[in-house]
Amino acid sequence: MGADGAGGRPGAKGAGRVSGVLRLPDAYVGAGRRSLRVTLAAGAGFYLFLYGFDQPVAATYALFAAVSLAGLSRIPGTGRQRAVVLLKLLPAAWVVVAVGTFLAVRTWSAVAGMLVIGFALAFVAVGGPRPAGAAPGLQLLFILPSFPPYAPETLDERLAGTTVGILLLVLAETFVFPEPPTVPYREIAARAAVTAERVAGELSRAPFGLSPATAEAARAAAEALRPSQVPEAERPAGAGVRSRGLAHTGLSARTLLNRLARLPAVQPGRTPEDPGLDLLRAVGRSAADTAALLRGGPGAGAAHSGPAQERALLAALPTRSAAPETLRRRAALFEVADAALALSTAAGLAVGGRLVDGAELPVGQFWYARMRAPQLWWRRLVGNAGSRSVFFQNAVRISLALAAARAVAGLATLPHGFWALLATLTLTRTTLGATWGSIRQALAGTLIGALCTAGLLALIGTDTTVYAAMVPPLLLITFTVGPVKGVGWAQAFFALVVSMVFAQLTVATWRLAEVRLLDVLIGSAVGAAFGLLAWPRGAQTEVRRSSAVLLRAAAEAVVATASTIAAGGLRDPGRPPVSGVLRHSLVLSETAYAQFQSEPRGPTAGVPGSGRPPGKRPVDWQAVLLTGHHTLWGSERLLAPPPTLPAEGAAEPIVVAPLEPAVAEVVTRLGDRVAGRMLLLSAVLDPMWDAPPPSALDASPTAADASETAPDEAPGSFYAVEAWLAAMLQDLERIDRSSHPP
Repeated sequence: MGADGAGGRPGAKGAGRVSGVLRLPDAYVGAGRRSLRVTLAAGAGFYLFLYGFDQPVAATYALFAAVSLAGLSRIPGTGRQRAVVLLKLLPAAWVVVAVGTFLAVRTWSAVAGMLVIGFALAFVAVGGPRPAGAAPGLQLLFILPSFPPYAPETLDERLAGTTVGILLLVLAETFVFPEPPTVPYREIAARAAVTAERVAGELSRAPFGLSPATAEAARAAAEALRPSQVPEAERPAGAGVRSRGLAHTGLSARTLLNRLARLPAVQPGRTPEDPGLDLLRAVGRSAADTAALLRGGPGAGAAHSGPAQERALLAALPTRSAAPETLRRRAALFEVADAALALSTAAGLAVGGRLVDGAELPVGQFWYARMRAPQLWWRRLVGNAGSRSVFFQNAVRISLALAAARAVAGLATLPHGFWALLATLTLTRTTLGATWGSIRQALAGTLIGALCTAGLLALIGTDTTVYAAMVPPLLLITFTVGPVKGVGWAQAFFALVVSMVFAQLTVATWRLAEVRLLDVLIGSAVGAAFGLLAWPRGAQTEVRRSSAVLLRAAAEAVVATASTIAAGGLRDPGRPPVSGVLRHSLVLSETAYAQFQSEPRGPTAGVPGSGRPPGKRPVDWQAVLLTGHHTLWGSERLLAPPPTLPAEGAAEPIVVAPLEPAVAEVVTRLGDRVAGRMLLLSAVLDPMWDAPPPSALDASPTAADASETAPDEAPGSFYAVEAWLAAMLQDLERIDRSSHPP
């Protein structure tokens, strides 16, 4: 017998027999548990109001409240986490139901409401995975009351049904098949900090290198912090200080582990007196304190002061008589210390929303730390309010589609026009290919469901008892099979569900199936039209364009940083270097990449929807984002005033002397070469630009070129710039390899 077990089909994930008992595939088990929660909440609310209190309006809203926020929405997290989100959504549900009720007075007001409210509900996706997952359900709760009859006198029944449906769903999510808690992101970051302590410890004692086990542990800890490796509900994606601080903590931990793993070895014969060993020990203590802080402990107070003090002492050492290898190691140690300082500061913001241990605030890197939540939310909304934001694109697409569908339903006086908008909402995807694929499956499923519905309605007639008995098992099957088998199966079974529900609310004939098929056809046509007209390629084009813009902004920052270091001048800690364009480009690139990951892509290059041109490997978009982060952080670090000892107080503005002409020439030349490589790669990535020939990229600098020549008597700042540029060239090489033809 194979590993799949007796009777198991090879390749069927999670399927087989265990101890002679047939075991369902894991996908069906998970979907079945979710389906049971939806069925219990929706069925209990529907039957309570319809048969217990004889309130069909409240019964309808109780059922659709549960179905919309559990069946249509995809709120990430465990059941208890979803229950908390649902309770927070209850006031929003009241608002959309009330607004939809009053806007139903005229077709034009309902269309305007679809345009405005539809955009707002879709645009809340900028707030993270949970608002994005809940948005479709709130859209459905707004659509439901936006159709005739205009009956504001039933608003109390509508709100009562909505409230009961959501509260029943909260109870079901909490107590029915409770799921084990996931590992919080704070704990993942704490584990990475513990690993950093272990790595720093090995580097600070004989034999002053990493064992294979520790090197692998560092790599695994850094990979575990990638957003793609973290459960969606645990990703820090909010706009507040704590959420931003936690995301910054993860990036800083990954940077620290990377810098430690790449630290140049101690020169032979210099181990006992190497001053960097004290800094590494301080970094280890800081990482341990940071881990304790993230886990709810007070920390020992050395999370920030230790690395800052050792870094200042190391910076105070003379450089004139030091060998180039010593200065390169010292520059790498500065990067390690800066990463540890960023980690401790970000962790303090993540835990308390404020700095801890009296640490000074790096204004540029932690620009958000002094802002209030409304300011941060406003910046996020404004930053995404443009045609280059995928959040904006998606909100415009769905709001226009819903408004058009509502106009058609109102002007054509479609019976049950609600179904047309439901089809538009559920079948419109972010790419034309995905939209068309979902529509084809949905129409086939709806046709089959309509035929079955017509037969049942003709056979059963007006016996509502039979319809009442059929709804729960149909709900259970719909939300078990649909998520696993696809939209076609979901539409087929859901057609039966809604028909059985409406047959209990009013007299229904077989023509109800005909009406639903027509409505779904109209809603699908509207969705396909706007899928074609509004950004039909979704994020597949935007991720290339935004990444190219990011590399061009990074190139500008590299040139400006190298020129500023060469020329010297004022260094004011209260006025960080201007990096707003680079930071904004980085945000748009991250959001485009996040959506790009969720969109289906063809298996071969050159096929529409594959996400890459003919003859190209998939681009390493993570390397593009890391290049942006390294550029931003490195520029701010290199242009900050030299560090001071904690006892000396905060850093004051100073004037830095210019570099010697020979050194300044090398720094400027290296910066220009790195920026030139960024510009060449941006032209390769951007579909609107003419790509340069491969020979141009082959002739551009590599990471080894960043340290080809060290001028005589070069100061420590030269080696700091050299280390920064070398790290970015390694990122650019990863992008280059993935963007070249195989």
